[in-house]
Amino acid sequence: MAVEQYDCIVIGSGQGGSPLVTALAKAGHRTALIEREHIAGTCINEGCTPTKTMVASARIAHLAHRAADYGVRTGPVTMDMAKVRQRKRDIVTSFRGGSERRLRGVTNLDVLFGEASFSGTKAVHVRMNDGGERELAAERIFINTGARPSIPAIDGLDPARTLTSTTIMELDAVPEHLIILGGGYVGLEFGQMFRRFGARVTVIQRGARLLAREDADVADEVAKILREDGIDVLLESSPTHVAANGAGFDVTVMAPSGERVITGSHILAAAGRSPNTEILNLETAGVRTKKGGFIAVNERLETSAPGVWALGDVKGGPAFTHISYDDYRIIRANLLEGGSRTTNDPPVPYTVFIDPQLGRVGLGEEEARAAGKNIRVAKMPMSYIARAIEIDESRGFMKAVVDAESGQILGCAILGIEGGELMAMIEIAMLGNVPYTTLRDAVFAHPTLAESLNNLFSNFVE
Repeated sequence: MAVEQYDCIVIGSGQGGSPLVTALAKAGHRTALIEREHIAGTCINEGCTPTKTMVASARIAHLAHRAADYGVRTGPVTMDMAKVRQRKRDIVTSFRGGSERRLRGVTNLDVLFGEASFSGTKAVHVRMNDGGERELAAERIFINTGARPSIPAIDGLDPARTLTSTTIMELDAVPEHLIILGGGYVGLEFGQMFRRFGARVTVIQRGARLLAREDADVADEVAKILREDGIDVLLESSPTHVAANGAGFDVTVMAPSGERVITGSHILAAAGRSPNTEILNLETAGVRTKKGGFIAVNERLETSAPGVWALGDVKGGPAFTHISYDDYRIIRANLLEGGSRTTNDPPVPYTVFIDPQLGRVGLGEEEARAAGKNIRVAKMPMSYIARAIEIDESRGFMKAVVDAESGQILGCAILGIEGGELMAMIEIAMLGNVPYTTLRDAVFAHPTLAESLNNLFSNFVE
């Protein structure tokens, strides 16, 4: 088989790979992009775009049920899951199609649909989806193959009958009782979503708190909100056995109070993701992996093999789209612009799209204290904010961690209406080294959520 020579090969067209191939090709490098299934990766096809589309439908259902609270009379609220699903599919198709059209128009770029594996240190074999095979070689190879939902090893749990974050979005009817294994971001977003669609929902979490990375007060408040919404939240509980029961399942759970059996119609596995590395034949290229099969990289995203980089979820760490995109910018800056960027540069922000949202950036209180930092903690309930009261969305609280000596903001957690947007305002202050006093004393328009920063930074609890 003739070897086709390229300057660069990118395996995977996720939120890091797609802009990277465009930048490389426009810089004059002959580039090949290899994609196994869909252009645009997890975010657009199975992650952010479809889930947040469905979260929007769930919020409308929630507001419709609450219409009387605002003096609005409505009739019975029912769900058309086929319509919800079609709306999700249409938006995904539109985003994916736009991404593919843009890539097809890039000079110096070849887009290949197939399954890639290393056949040498600088060579990649491609089994094309149309049945052919190709052999490519390049001095620079970039791995952006992403990750997929994991199915936990629980006695009796049938992977074929277990929903994942991908397959649950294809349901055409509301589950009678959805049992969710895992109390992280994915489990909570889908749990609240399907509760608002009308399902009974039980979340089973092995740990003592939901959202294990958050401070205890934040996790406790999230659990309180979900329980207010009618979700059963079981903490320090481990599923030990699953048995089919007609059309549903009996899940045996070991809880602090002892063993119990929960009967449900559907099970969603939301307890982690596994990297798409098993078919890459990484050993041939000399690419080392770490725990769980994720690719080991340094702070410049270089693997153990010279001339091979990894970016996005496949390298482990925070599995956020904006991190994948920043990985692309790190590589672009270092390879094409003579820069020296690393993954250690910015604080990592994220938003959990429960309702109200949880926006987080920088250090939490527990993390800061564990690091021995001299801090002050500002905290204020959303019920103190005029705008939140006016729109009857006052659940949650705001919390910021400040360096006691310099006044610099070290991090925040905003659990409240538009928490992600408010978090971003504080992140901008952090990036600009703006002390908390500037936000405390600033003049913001009234009545907005932004003006809450005046009061937040006047409410130090420690």
